[in-house]
Amino acid sequence: MVAYGIQLPVQSRSTLFAEPWEAGAGPEDLAAVARAADRCGFAYVACCDHVAIPRRLAGAMSTVWYDPVATLAYLAAVTRRVRLLSHVAVVGLRHPLVTAKQYATLDHLSGGRLVLGVGAGHVREEFDALGVDFERRGAVLDEVVDALRAALGEEEFPEFHGERYAFRDLGQRPRPAQPRVPVWVGGSSPAALRRAALKGDGWLPQGDPRDRLPARISRLRRLREEAGVAGPFAVGAITEALYVGDAAWEVGRRTLSGGPDALAESLRAYGAMGVDQIQVRFRSRSREELTDQMGAFAAGVAPHLG
Repeated sequence: MVAYGIQLPVQSRSTLFAEPWEAGAGPEDLAAVARAADRCGFAYVACCDHVAIPRRLAGAMSTVWYDPVATLAYLAAVTRRVRLLSHVAVVGLRHPLVTAKQYATLDHLSGGRLVLGVGAGHVREEFDALGVDFERRGAVLDEVVDALRAALGEEEFPEFHGERYAFRDLGQRPRPAQPRVPVWVGGSSPAALRRAALKGDGWLPQGDPRDRLPARISRLRRLREEAGVAGPFAVGAITEALYVGDAAWEVGRRTLSGGPDALAESLRAYGAMGVDQIQVRFRSRSREELTDQMGAFAAGVAPHLG
């Protein structure tokens, strides 16, 4: 069965994805969508990460990007089952002990619902402002993932020695509720695929079209096999925008729309490729229409995604 999750609205306002109604939305709307995801069987709700947006990108990206740890902690308190995914946290921007403290606390408070999605980042000005080498962000991320594995383990006094970071004899509590916090690696470059295959528990592509996914999934499997990496591994995909039913308004030519059976048939192609979880996004004109769409998807489409 292919699991399904959702990137939350409201918490980021990129012009590529945000709907007009989100401009006037706030915390209550965000909580209502998370509660709907919890109620409708969504595997996760996701929140993305930017520290600050430079003026040159503000027109396209906006400057509204909620902090993922604070946002997911807020939503943990109003949900009971749905997992909490950072998609993705640019963890190279922060010291791994700080990141570990924040996310371990989130996992502890939520009863073990964290999925830590990580990525290298792409906004140079953020790195410059925080004193991190943008050109070496991939190498920094590799080291930070290793450091986080140590810091989020079961040891109260974790130990790590790397090129940029080192720590020992520094106790951190609370510990995560999960014995092993799953780390999903985002990105579709050759370096990101290798990082996901060798260091991750899952892969989060960044909007790859369907026709590119089989080759990327094959490469992931080959890299893991060659390196002798075993264990569960979640392959993700971001679907096209969806609208369940016949819309009475223009939802856009790149939106998959129609009855539940037709949508399920189209989306089953992801499972056939080897995808374990899909991230869905719905076109909507209001919070109410969005939560109605989520309910219609869960009732009519999701049961047929096996």
